[in-house]
Parts: sequence; structure tokens; C-alpha cells
Amino acid sequence: MGIQHSLAATLRGPWVPPALGKAPYMWTLSLMFMLWKYAYVRPGALELALLALTLLVFFPVYFNSFWHSNLKAMPQLLVVLMLGVLWAPYNPGASNFFIFAAAMCARIERRRYAYLGIALVLLCACLITPYVSLKINFLVPVLIVGAPVGVAAIVEESLRRSRLQLMHKQEEVAHIARIAERERISRDLHDLLGHTLSMITLKAELAGKLLERDPQACRSEIRDIEQTARQALSEVRSAVTGIRQTGFSHELATARASLAAASVGLTEDVEPCALPATLESVLSLALREAVTNILRHAGASHCEVRMSLESGMVVLRVRDNGRALPDGGAIEHGNGLRGMRERVAALGGRLALRVDRGVALELSLPMGGVA
Repeated sequence: MGIQHSLAATLRGPWVPPALGKAPYMWTLSLMFMLWKYAYVRPGALELALLALTLLVFFPVYFNSFWHSNLKAMPQLLVVLMLGVLWAPYNPGASNFFIFAAAMCARIERRRYAYLGIALVLLCACLITPYVSLKINFLVPVLIVGAPVGVAAIVEESLRRSRLQLMHKQEEVAHIARIAERERISRDLHDLLGHTLSMITLKAELAGKLLERDPQACRSEIRDIEQTARQALSEVRSAVTGIRQTGFSHELATARASLAAASVGLTEDVEPCALPATLESVLSLALREAVTNILRHAGASHCEVRMSLESGMVVLRVRDNGRALPDGGAIEHGNGLRGMRERVAALGGRLALRVDRGVALELSLPMGGVA
């Protein structure tokens, strides 16, 4: 039963790689020249039987050769060449086997060896010619057709391999792009949700404190929580689709509200300037991450945000007066800071963190280095 299924699958094909189309099947029609001899010579039963046996050997070997390359294709090539050698003394149409063998040299990936293979096939045809009755009818097709067909097959196969390599590289690039996009979304979601959830937490705590003594103020805080949650949902959707358009001024206003909710004073000194969209996005996310860290970890009472243009660079400085780290302590680089560094590095900028009665962040990006 298994053999029957295997045979049925083989007969259904495809017998050659689908990318090659129908041409390999059409080329087999050239074997009709083997029948030219019988237009004027009556074949014997034995010769017809041998011809049928030859075709039964040739077709599987020929079609199978398309699935192999280099050394794995050599047995098929040698079988086809041997069929030509055996038939040449009896039928000048055997020149077709030499032409097929020349074309099969294209299975050799190194072109130098492929061309050498064609030369050896043609040399073999020349060596067998003295034993052929109709020498011109045999040798002329091999030399005139075999060499160009072999060269054309090599060029076509080289182009096909180049296309396959290009497709593979494009797939690799697309895969890398997908990974980079997932990392971007991961960084952006971390920055977006970390900041927003911190703000919602602070407002929820404040609303809980105001519930008994100032219900009106409590309702106001709850409305702010709802609005913030809706805005966060919108920003998450935009981040996932890669089309978020929140600018630095919007981010600064959000930071102002978040710091005010946490009773943290803010000093702003932002020089107005037209920023490229990519650069503005990086600056906005850096400010968001810095403010989030201040709200979560610093225990600060005051924060400074300054942005200016200096020698073709846009420089953002964020500083707080929060808790100093213990002697010898280092700033822990979590996902947010790592993502910030990656985004800044991608634009050719610099990011510096300094501990001095709090944490000072300085980010520099080239104005002319982005589109």
C-alpha cells in the first residue's frame, strides 16, 4: 500500500521545481530526433525495445537531476552522457543526449567547473564521432546547439540562484525588521504604560484621601483618571501601529500634570524649535521615562526640564533633587533606560546620567542627523 501511494505521488509530480515552469518538459520533445533515422531505416524489434528502455531510464534521471546540484547531480549527468555514447554508433539522433548533458552542467554551482563540464561533454562527443556512421548529422548539432544551450543553462541557473539568495536575504531583512519593530513596540509600551499607570496610581491614592473630606475634588480626580486611561489606550494603539504623533509639548504638559499630582515642583526652560518627527518622538519618550523614574523612585520635591539648541545639537536636560544613591551606588539600568539608550544611539546621539543630589539626565541629538 505504501509503495502504491509513493508511486502515485511520484506520478502526480511535480517532476521539476515549480519555479522552472514548463520549459524542462518541453525540452524533452527534442528526443523526437532519435526517430529521424527510422524515416528511412526500418527498425528491428530489439532496437525498438532498447529505445523504449532508454527512454524509461532517461526521463526519471533527467527530471531527478533538477532537484540536485554539484556532486549529487553528477550521477544523473554521467548516465545521460553514457546513453549518448552507447547510442551514437547506431543513431545520430543520440546527439540530443550530449546536448542534455551539456545543459545539465548548469547543476554545478561554480561556473568555472560548469563550463569545464560542457567542454568535457563536447570533447566526449568529438572522441565518439569516428564510430558514428553519419558523422556530420551527429557532431554538428552537438557543437552548434550543445555549447550555446549549456552556456545559456548555466547563466539562467546562476540568475535563478541569485534570485533565491536575494529572496532569502529579503526574508532575513523582513525578519530582522519584525524583531526590531517588536522591540520598538515593547520599549514604547513600557514607557507609555509605566508613566501613565504611575500617574493613575497617584491620582487614585489622592482620590481615596479626598473621598471623605472633599467629594467634589474626589470626583474631579476620578474624571482625570478616566481621561488619562482613555488617552493611554489611544497612545498604546498608536504605538502598536507605529503612527503615534504626540509631540514634545504634549509630553511636557503631561509631565507637568503628573508632577503636580505628586506635589513635585517643576521648572521649565524649553527653547521653541521645529523638530523632526523621529527626533521629537525620542525626546518625548526620554522625558516620559525620566518623569516616570522621578515619580517612582526619586522621592524628589522639585524637577528641572531644560531643552536648547547647542551647536547643531538639541540638548534635553532633566534633573531632580531626590534621594542620593549610597556611596559607590550605581544607577540601575532597567528596560526603560536601555530602550532610551537604544533609541538615542540609533539617531547618533548621546545619553549621560549623573548622580549629584539627585539624578541628572542629559540627552543630545543631532538636528541634521535625522530625516
